[in-house]
Amino acid sequence: MSNEQQPEKPTIQFPCEDYHISVVADTHDGFVTILEEIVGRHCEGYQADQLRVIASKNGKYQSFRFSITAESEEQLKNLHEDLKATGRVHMVL
Repeated sequence: MSNEQQPEKPTIQFPCEDYHISVVADTHDGFVTILEEIVGRHCEGYQADQLRVIASKNGKYQSFRFSITAESEEQLKNLHEDLKATGRVHMVL
């Protein structure tokens, strides 16, 4: 066994402006509206005009990329949970 130290987990200084989030979800008509409602509920000042939507090669999935001002770890946790609760989201990065 090695006595090498594990690298420290990066910490976020809150509030963190321009915090980038990527969401990978099934392609579904109307999901953009659902995503924007969830993000708007958790992130004051969210600007929907900055949302980028990218379809996968075969069209089965979509990637949604946007930035928020992250206020706390709890806010990010709640946002992640609500996005996953849609049943359409595979990953939140």
